[in-house]
Amino acid sequence: MSVIHEVATVTSKGQITLPKPIRQALSIDFGSKVAFDLRGSKVIVSRVEDAPHEDPAIASFLSLLEKDIERGQHIASLPQDLVKSMLAALKRPVDLTAEIEGNVAL
Repeated sequence: MSVIHEVATVTSKGQITLPKPIRQALSIDFGSKVAFDLRGSKVIVSRVEDAPHEDPAIASFLSLLEKDIERGQHIASLPQDLVKSMLAALKRPVDLTAEIEGNVAL
């Protein structure tokens, strides 16, 4: 484990800027979250891993959708005018017949 010693100044609002070497070592970027743990007179700063957001309503909907797809029920094509407007909103051409790359899971 490498040792990095940096000093930061606390502002009048109680804020600090994490020094660049610390941000780089922890892979912290704009919007990243950090945790502060006080152990005696020392503060331990660590990066917080973002847990995927689980929305119970969406999870229930996706479960219902998955069952419908498995059974072949309640499945229909999108209306053509909706498809056209969705494709028109894209900034690049889309090949609807192309194979999907990567893992796809419901």
